[in-house]
Amino acid sequence: VFQSHEEDDRKVRRREKNRVAAQRSRKKQTQKADKLHEEYESLEQENTSLKREIGKLTDEMKHLSEVLKDHEKVCPLLHCTMNFVTVPRPDALTSCLPR
Repeated sequence: VFQSHEEDDRKVRRREKNRVAAQRSRKKQTQKADKLHEEYESLEQENTSLKREIGKLTDEMKHLSEVLKDHEKVCPLLHCTMNFVTVPRPDALTSCLPR
């Protein structure tokens, strides 16, 4: 009878220890899931921001391409017969620049 009482106590202590360990494990798992969710949300926001920036930069590139295309039509350096010279003439270059 004394031995079965000791065994019962040991089983109760073991179950309690196991219950506490299971609670700790579930809490740790929940914290890990929460952290992953926060990281996911942060990455989603960053992705949205980067897509917005790509859109702005694409629009700017289109605008600058149009400006360049318009400028090429009137640029004296492009229409110069000496346009194969590696160093442009300073007077031709300054006439090309905005005043």
